[in-house]
Amino acid sequence: MSSPATSSDREKVVSKLPGWLRQNLKVRAAQHGIDIQSAVEQGISDWCNLASATATIDTSGADSFSTFLPPGQWEEFRQTAADRRVSLIQGLAQSIQLWLDANPAPHVSRPEITRRIIVCNQKGGVGKTAITAGLGEALAENPNNLHPVRVAKALTKALKASEAHADDADPEDPLDIENLPGPGLHVLLVDFDPQCHLTNQLGATPLPLNGDSLTNHMAGDPKGELRDLVVSIDDDAFGGRLHLLPACNDAFLLDVRLSAVRAREAALERALAPLEDDYDVIIVDCPPSLGLSMDAAAYYGRRRESEKPGQSGALIVVQAEDSSADAYELLTTQIDDLRSDLQLDIDYLGIVVNLYDSRRGYIATSSLQGWVDIKDPRVVGLIGDLKEQKEAVRVKQPLLSYAPKSQQAVGMRALAREVL
Repeated sequence: MSSPATSSDREKVVSKLPGWLRQNLKVRAAQHGIDIQSAVEQGISDWCNLASATATIDTSGADSFSTFLPPGQWEEFRQTAADRRVSLIQGLAQSIQLWLDANPAPHVSRPEITRRIIVCNQKGGVGKTAITAGLGEALAENPNNLHPVRVAKALTKALKASEAHADDADPEDPLDIENLPGPGLHVLLVDFDPQCHLTNQLGATPLPLNGDSLTNHMAGDPKGELRDLVVSIDDDAFGGRLHLLPACNDAFLLDVRLSAVRAREAALERALAPLEDDYDVIIVDCPPSLGLSMDAAAYYGRRRESEKPGQSGALIVVQAEDSSADAYELLTTQIDDLRSDLQLDIDYLGIVVNLYDSRRGYIATSSLQGWVDIKDPRVVGLIGDLKEQKEAVRVKQPLLSYAPKSQQAVGMRALAREVL
């Protein structure tokens, strides 16, 4: 059946499709960045132009499916289906499968140079670890599934609301959510903090003090291959693409050990270099420190020769309160000094305002405005202070698998796309 469409010059058509085929169509159209009605239109057009019907599709369990097509196309389709003696449901299913076959899932776009993101702020308690984990999880999500993502206009709306010191600055309007395929990247999370928060949050075990560790490799005293220490974050959502290099408490002594190492600012790079070919992105959860370890992290995130600006660099996590601003000044001063002393290009990838709650009133909204006013680096993420993250930490599960539709998960995916 068909009825005139009121919103355009197309007509609405209603038929049936099996759920699995509808889901495949939905995902593939999103992967190619086109709307479903355009995919169906092309599939029907190609099917009608075939010399005969294609292989029969299992349409058992089909339920209602509607879309909008150009005037006259549905009638042509009905006539073609009648000539081929197939039902409209079968003909539509064959048309959509024909489009799917002609438009396979695109290959995941992989960087030529492994991207290196250092998540930093010398102030503790701002949620660097949560941002590191959430960003890595979002980058590794399945490219053949759709995930709710907060689109850029939601962040813009929230920031504009903060300018007016409004109480509705939370970017959680469901109208600003889109379902998009996961990036499907291979990601290594590096727990560079001796407190081992990232390791513990993801349910892994910190490395023993009497064994091998990242610290040993940086200090030039390895006891084996660093890749042997890497563990997989096993979850269907990440499909083996998300790995973790656990921390060890010996990192408390890293600055002391680095003081005796030549070219110590390059120590982290020397240690991680053998792993880079295995990953698209390496994300380092930095300790709350301005010591030699932070120098090594900043050096690792520098822009390499032939690397485009903004591919690697520092992602700074803050809160909407005054002490974060003081810590930010100290951190950027250290990075700028390193830039100058060693003639490096270290890019700022942006500021993430974490644990935001506009209900805290003027302190929160005015502080957020202060971050927005910086402009360079700009605010690329605004993550609310909600219970799901705390619950995920308690049960030692990744946030995006524990609460994949939560507002914080949606915001992490938005951050990942801003960083990409």
